[in-house]
Parts: sequence; C-alpha cells; structure tokens
Amino acid sequence: MEIFFATGNKHKFAEAKAVLSDVELKQHQFRHNEIRSDSLEEIARDAAEKAYRQCKAPVFVEDSGLFIPALNGFPGTYSSWVLEKIGLDGILRLMQGAENREARFEACIAYKEAYDVWVLHGSCHGSLTEEERGEGGFGYDPIFVPEGHEQTFAENITLKNKLSHRYKTLLEFSRFLRTR
Repeated sequence: MEIFFATGNKHKFAEAKAVLSDVELKQHQFRHNEIRSDSLEEIARDAAEKAYRQCKAPVFVEDSGLFIPALNGFPGTYSSWVLEKIGLDGILRLMQGAENREARFEACIAYKEAYDVWVLHGSCHGSLTEEERGEGGFGYDPIFVPEGHEQTFAENITLKNKLSHRYKTLLEFSRFLRTR
C-alpha cells in the first residue's frame, strides 16, 4: 500500500518510516497556511484535506504540541512557532521557579483517502528539566523527561523511540491500516 506523509520535517518522516515499515511511505513536501486553533485534531483534519487535494492519493499529516499545565497549556498547538520565536531558553525562562514542571506531548494523525478522514491520538506525559540536556532528537527533546525516567529524550533516543507521543500515534495508525 502506498501512502503519502505530508510533512516538510525530515525527522518526523524518518520516525514514521521506521514505524510504518510494512507501508510504501512517500514524503509529500507539504507547505500550507495552517489554521489557528487550540485543537490539534482540527488543525490535522484541515491539513489532511489540503494535502489530499494536492497529492490526490491516500495521505496523512501529523500535528503535535507540548502542553505545560503551569503555563495554562502553553505552548500547545503553537509549539513549533514558539520554539522558533523564543527557543528552549525562552520556555525555560518562563518555567523559572515553577514547582510544577509537569508537561505532556500530544500528537494527532489525520489520514485522508477519498471521502473519509480518520483521526488518531497519542500522548506522552513527563516533566521539564531546568536546563537543556543531551545532543540527540529535535525540538523540545533536550528539556523533556518522560514519566518514570531520568533522561531527556535528547539524552536517550532509544527511550524516545519507544515512548514518544508520535511513536504511540504511529503504532496506532499502523494497526488501523492493517484492519483496512
């Protein structure tokens, strides 16, 4: 089965290719004006519709965010934009002195073929460090420690590949595809 993953992010594509090994996965370099919403599902559904119109083939998109309760869920669906604007240092400054360092990653995959869109979700709970740690990964990986562990995703990529929000959602997507 050939499916397109609409993303311009080579890291996300590599993660998806590793999990979806039984699918002929092709990358669709997808650029679009993302809608503004506090809902990952709404953003992913809209993007899947737009991507399908471009490639006219089964396609999925993945949207994710880092949600920090001490910051009222910020940066949430704006995680990529916030990382670009204030970086990890900015997030750490916002969290300076915070006792509650809880955080969670959430991911949402929207898969579109013909007339239907299916949506799947995944999450990973953990906490934020007080400084960047590790050289691996990308995005918020150097400051995120998954629940029950001591290393950041950037310090232990193997851990990330087994626990991340995206990995969990891709596994669910893989199971979904096998039932179709």
